[in-house]
Amino acid sequence: MLVVTIIIAAVVSAFAGGMASNQQKAPTGTFDCKIVNDGSWGGSGFTITVLGVSEPISTKEVKITTSWKASDGTSGGEVITGPAGPLTNTNYTAGTKTYQSPLGFGAHINWVSSGDYLVDQYYGNYTLIPGTTLHNSPYGYSSSGGGYGVNPNTRYEYTDGTSFKFARDTDGVQAILGKDWYHLIPGDKVNVKLTHIPTGTVIFEKDVAVEG
Repeated sequence: MLVVTIIIAAVVSAFAGGMASNQQKAPTGTFDCKIVNDGSWGGSGFTITVLGVSEPISTKEVKITTSWKASDGTSGGEVITGPAGPLTNTNYTAGTKTYQSPLGFGAHINWVSSGDYLVDQYYGNYTLIPGTTLHNSPYGYSSSGGGYGVNPNTRYEYTDGTSFKFARDTDGVQAILGKDWYHLIPGDKVNVKLTHIPTGTVIFEKDVAVEG
């Protein structure tokens, strides 16, 4: 009886040890995030810069969550999980192609700065290493598009995310912050969180103040 008990205990211990060794360890990293609404499509945007990581991290394994409440009481946000995520509000459409925001830029990524972005730039298709930049600018056409810029009385020069002039006029920042993001003015704060999906570990979270 004692021998059987010892054998069972050894098997259970070995099984538990195997489970522990198979558990994935979450990567770590340092990141910087900047959100700008200066009243123009060219100067505004959402940017995350990777300063350092414990190991390369595939964006397929990172969920981006944004949430905010603007000074005027409007609230919003988005959840981005890469190509497998929902298409509505989390893709950037340009021409006849669909792009996953935020786009990737860096020496290790095959990228272009505008136009029909390359597939390597789509969120979920690139890796986070030091020097990687995740970015989207809003799409602009004229100040008659609605919304506002640095204050509620300043008409801005990019789409409000609800009325588009052409197929290209889909707002890449809307894909990251939500369709009402243009209510954010300088001083408002956006909670930005990066979660490592396999382990459920939050690897970055910050309340980012909007700049003008």
